[in-house]
Order: sequence, then structure tokens, then C-alpha cells
Amino acid sequence: MNSLAQPQPVPRWPGFSRPVAIVSALLALLVLSVLAAAGTGAVPLPPLQILAILAALLGLDPGVPVGAGETSLILHLRLPRVVLAMIVGAGLAVCGAALQGLFRNPLADPGLVGVSGGAALGAGLVIVAGGLLAPPMFPALRMWLLPIAAFGGGLAAALLVYRLGTRAGVSDITAMLLAGIAINALAGAGLGAFSYFANDEQLRNLTFFTLGGLGAANWTLVAICLGVVTLVAFVFLRQARALNALLLGEAEATHLGVDVQAVKRRIFLGVAAAVGVLVAFTGMIGFVGLVVPHLARMMLGPDHHRVLPVSMLLGALLVVLADLGARTLIVPAELPLGVLTAALGAPFFIWLLAKRGKDA
Repeated sequence: MNSLAQPQPVPRWPGFSRPVAIVSALLALLVLSVLAAAGTGAVPLPPLQILAILAALLGLDPGVPVGAGETSLILHLRLPRVVLAMIVGAGLAVCGAALQGLFRNPLADPGLVGVSGGAALGAGLVIVAGGLLAPPMFPALRMWLLPIAAFGGGLAAALLVYRLGTRAGVSDITAMLLAGIAINALAGAGLGAFSYFANDEQLRNLTFFTLGGLGAANWTLVAICLGVVTLVAFVFLRQARALNALLLGEAEATHLGVDVQAVKRRIFLGVAAAVGVLVAFTGMIGFVGLVVPHLARMMLGPDHHRVLPVSMLLGALLVVLADLGARTLIVPAELPLGVLTAALGAPFFIWLLAKRGKDA
């Protein structure tokens, strides 16, 4: 475990020496991916038509006729899903980058601290026993009970991990990692028990939640997730200097004037809030927080002033493209988004472990 906690040199891709050029290229790719995702479906729409619809929605002159049906399709179905995909990708990626910097461990990701497992356990409780928790005469409560339970479960798991890893006001990174692994194991056992007692419909709902997806996207979810992720990302960006100092070690960071314990609390609670909300509304979408920060460091080096915002761009791009693949690979059916992110992230994880073995 100690060897994993040491900062490792990260190779840079040749040809990417200017941060402005990288950010510009990522923004251009993100715009293209958004247009492709918004235009792909049972009713295909060309990019120029999508731009015309967006212009009309903003009160501008689109220059071409815009149909009411196409406008409704973009506004109420495809655009909320694409925007939510960007928010989910950016939120998971920036949380992964912050955790890897805090733990000084390139294998850390939001799922490691128990948030995802706790959220899944809370959701499983509602899916299997929701009828007892919210009687049928309270439909509004039933609608919000699952995300509330998922968020509460994720937050409770994160707080428990933080408490187990803290002694006399001092947090031990290794103890927190081990506590996160233990909490994830307990959450897995609880999900197994729920799966055993669930009926066919409940088991199907529980499976879809654990695999993740954006099928429930709407503007209300977009607003909630955007608010939380924006606030958490702002807090993390303000910790970039402290995260850079922590790469040298906690003692060195303290000598540089960093309040290490305060930084740990801010990042840990920020990850719990952001990942808890995202998992509550979209299910478990893995490997984004693990893979994306590595790609950002390969492009720009270890400086968190660059890694954090570029991770957000890369995460948004990755999830938009993954969700596009989830909707189109097996039409008319739809793949769970978590399956595609795992299919992309697991090979990268294996390559990372193999490379670390050769470098050791």
C-alpha cells in the first residue's frame, strides 16, 4: 500500500505542449460529440438543423424553418440527456482527480471511498422495500424516495469511512482506503441480500441501477446535478495549490503552510456530495473517475491547476460518447451506460497495473 501512495512520474503525449491548444481541441471535440449525440436517434437530425433549433430556443433568427416536433424532441428528450451526460462525466472525473491527488495514489477513484456502494445499498433498500417506506397515497414521496435514499446511503458511507480513518482529529489515508474497501464489501453483501429477496421486477430495477444509465434525464435532474457539481468543482479548483503540495507528502505540505486536515475534509465531503447526487440519479457509472485523471496528467503533467479542469472536459467528452454508444450499438435496445464505461476503463486499468509492474 505504501508503494502505491508515492507519486509516480506520468508520461506525456508528444505534440501536446500547449495547454491552450489542448483545451481548445477538447472543447471542439465536445461540441462535435454533443451535436452528434443530439442528432442521433430514431429521428436523425443534421448538425445544422440542431444549431437552428438551439438558435430558435435562444430567441435568435435560425435562418431556416424549424419544426415544432423537432424542437420538442431536442428540448425535452435529447438535450437534457446530453447535458446530464456532460455533468456526470465532469463531476466523476474531477472527483477522481481530487481523490488521486489527496491520496497520492493513482489507483484511487470515487468508488473506492464507499460512496457508490453506499448509494447503491440505499437505492436497493427502496427498490425492494419501497412499498413499506412510502405508501401508495404519497406518490410524490415515492418518486423522490429512491434518489434521497441513494444520496443518504452514499453520504453515510463516506462519513463512516472518514470517521474510521480519523483518530484524534488526524486522518490516515491508508486507514481511509482500507475502510472504503470494507464498506464496499458490506454494501455488496447487502445488495446480494436484496437481490435474493427481490421479485423479478425489483431485481430488474436493482440491476439497471447498479449498471447505470441516463434514461431518466430531465431538466429538473440537470439543474440539481449541475448545481452540486459546479459548487464541488469550484471548491476543488481552490484546493489545486494544496493538492500540488500534497504530492510532496503531508509533512512537506504542512511546512508549506497547507492545512492538510482541512483539505482532506473539504475534498472528502465534496466527493461524497457530488458522487452521492450523481449516483442517486444515474446509478453506478464506474471507471470515469479512475481513467480520466490519468489521461489529463498524460497530456499536461501533474499540476492540479490544469489536471482538474482538463479532467472535467475529458470526463464530459467520454460520458457523452459512451452514452451515444449505449443508445446506438444495439438499436432498438439500449446498453447500460456503466457497461460501456467499464468496458473502456477496465482495459486501461489493466494496462496501468502492467505498466507499474514494469516500472517497479
